Amino acid sequence: MIQFFHVSKRYPSGQSALDDVNFDIPRGQFVFLTGASGAGKTTLLRLIFREEVPSSGQILVNGRNVSSIPQRKIPYLRRTIGVVFQDFRLIPRKTVFENVTHLPRLLGVDVQGQKKMAYHALRRVGLAHRLNAFPPELSGGEQQRVAIARALINEPEILIADEPTGNLDPDLSREILRLFLEVNLRGTTVILATHDRDTIQRVGRRVITLDHGTVALDQELVGTDPPVLDPTGGASSEEHSEPPPEEEAG
Repeated sequence: MIQFFHVSKRYPSGQSALDDVNFDIPRGQFVFLTGASGAGKTTLLRLIFREEVPSSGQILVNGRNVSSIPQRKIPYLRRTIGVVFQDFRLIPRKTVFENVTHLPRLLGVDVQGQKKMAYHALRRVGLAHRLNAFPPELSGGEQQRVAIARALINEPEILIADEPTGNLDPDLSREILRLFLEVNLRGTTVILATHDRDTIQRVGRRVITLDHGTVALDQELVGTDPPVLDPTGGASSEEHSEPPPEEEAG
């Protein structure tokens, strides 16, 4: 699903961010991307959703060379990829509903469709009741869950997260990580960048370790204390639990 073939990234200043990186991530896999600060984790993620292009090598996403995708078609690639950032990137003056429906709105989904999509995405992260709240009214953990709902609203095939728990306390970090694992359990390919080795050891999964822009290690770990996961993400499947959309985000 995601393949890197001899990928390098160098900037005009001469700085090398990645050097001859090779790996293959099959559909539906959960991968931790780790390494020290400056190892190249963020650059690698940005290459996947075509925020940057490699200096050399090939990157295939769903069999397509992302470097050769015309500029006008990049949005089509990004519709299949959800991205969660460490700093949330929510718009403070817009409600939770308005924040999570940014992509459906751009795609021309009508208001009723947006409301239904927002409710379902927020229910998956346990925040359907906060549809009309503004980001400053939410805790850090709630804001990160809204950011995850925004990334999931279009049912992406791939979910990328760059240090999503970096600003959260340990209890909230575990809660957010469980959400990513449950999303993966339902078939989404997840790549989560973190420098938290303790969490990686506890949870297990495939781990790609970067060191000064190269793949130093690519291994499968068995977790020492993996969390118990709910395939439904804690969301009831009963449709009657959904309030009328017009009452929720009018």
